[in-house]
Amino acid sequence: MSLKIKIAFFLFLISAGTIGFLIPAKPTPFEIHKNIKISLIGGNLGSRMINFDYFETEMHLRYPDSLISMRNLCDGGDTPGFRPHPSRPTPWAFPGAEKFQSEYANKTGSEGRFESNDEWLTRLQTDVVIAFFGFSESFGGPSAIQTYKAELEAFIKHTLSQKYNGHAAPKLALVSPIAYEDLSDSIDVPNGVGQNKNLLLYTQAMKEVAAKNNILFIDAFSASTKWYSENKAPLTIDGIQLNSLGYNQLSIFLADEVFKKQTTSIEHLREMVQQAVDEKNWMWHTDFKMPNGVHVYGRRYEPFGPDNYPAEIQKIREMIAIREEAIRSATKGIKFDVEAADNKTRQLPEVTTNYNPQNNGSLDYLLGDQALNA
Repeated sequence: MSLKIKIAFFLFLISAGTIGFLIPAKPTPFEIHKNIKISLIGGNLGSRMINFDYFETEMHLRYPDSLISMRNLCDGGDTPGFRPHPSRPTPWAFPGAEKFQSEYANKTGSEGRFESNDEWLTRLQTDVVIAFFGFSESFGGPSAIQTYKAELEAFIKHTLSQKYNGHAAPKLALVSPIAYEDLSDSIDVPNGVGQNKNLLLYTQAMKEVAAKNNILFIDAFSASTKWYSENKAPLTIDGIQLNSLGYNQLSIFLADEVFKKQTTSIEHLREMVQQAVDEKNWMWHTDFKMPNGVHVYGRRYEPFGPDNYPAEIQKIREMIAIREEAIRSATKGIKFDVEAADNKTRQLPEVTTNYNPQNNGSLDYLLGDQALNA
C-alpha cells in the first residue's frame, strides 16, 4: 500500500469516527452515583477545608438523594509520595516514593502502627480521590520541577493500580495550588510575585502530567487569580491560606469542575446540612487526627494502648456513622436525635489504674503542710 493510500485511509477512519479508540477522550467531570465515597488527600489547601466544610455541604445540597460519603485525609506538607506521620513507621505513600525526596525526608524517626493512606482509602472504600498538591512542592523552584513531575506521575500510576472500593480503580482528580494573593498593602507579607512564578510553574507541570496520563486536572491557580481581581474583600488570611469567603468560592468551583455544574435542589436546608456536616467532620477529625496519638498508635502504644484505645476508636467510628445519618436526615429537613443514637454505641470498659497505694502511697490528696508532716 502506497504512503498516499495509507494517509487517505487514516483520514477516512478519523472522519468516520472509527479511530476514536486510538485517541483517549479528554477527561470529563465525574458522574455521581448512589452511595459514592469521596476522599480528599494532599496538602494544606485540602487540609483546612475540614474547618470550612462548604464543599461537602454543597455536594449534599446538589445531590441530596445520592447518599454521598466524604472524608478528608489531607495534611499540611503532604506530597504525592511523601506523607509523614509521627506514628507511621514509613513516610512513603507508595513503593519507590523515597527516590523523589532528599536525604532529609529519609530521617523521620517515626514509629508506630498508624495506617498508610492506602489502608485508610481501602477501609473507606473510596470511589473518587481528589488530590491537592503543588504548594509545598513549589518551594523547590525550577530546579526541582522535573523531580516533582516524576513523583506526581508515579503517584498517579500507583493510585490507578489500586481498587480501594474492592472492584475498580478510583476516579482521580488533581487540584493545583491556588495563586498567591497580594495583601502586602495591609499586612506584613510578600507581594507574591516570586511565589506566583513558582506556583504557576508547578501548576503547568501538574497540567502536563495530568494530560499525559489522561487524568482530570483542576486549575485552581487560574481560577483564584480571577477571584482575587473580582473581590474587594481578601479571600486569604495571609496571601496563600483561604479564609471563609475564599473556601466558599473554592467549594463551588470544585463541585462544578470535579463533578459538573448543577444548582442546589434543597438550598433552603443549607444551614441545617452545614451544621450536620460540621459535626460529622469534627468527629472524623478526632478519628483521623486523634489527640494523644503517640499513645493510641505511636511509640508509647505499649503497654496500655492495647487495653484502652481500641474500644474508643470503635466507639468514635460508630459515632461518625451516626453523624452521617444525621446529614442524610438533614437533606430531608428532618432533625436527627444524635444524642439518643450515641447512647446506643458500644459502652467503654472501665479504665483501671495501675497505681498501687501499698507501693506508691495513699491516693488521698494532702495540702502542702500536711504532706510535709505526713
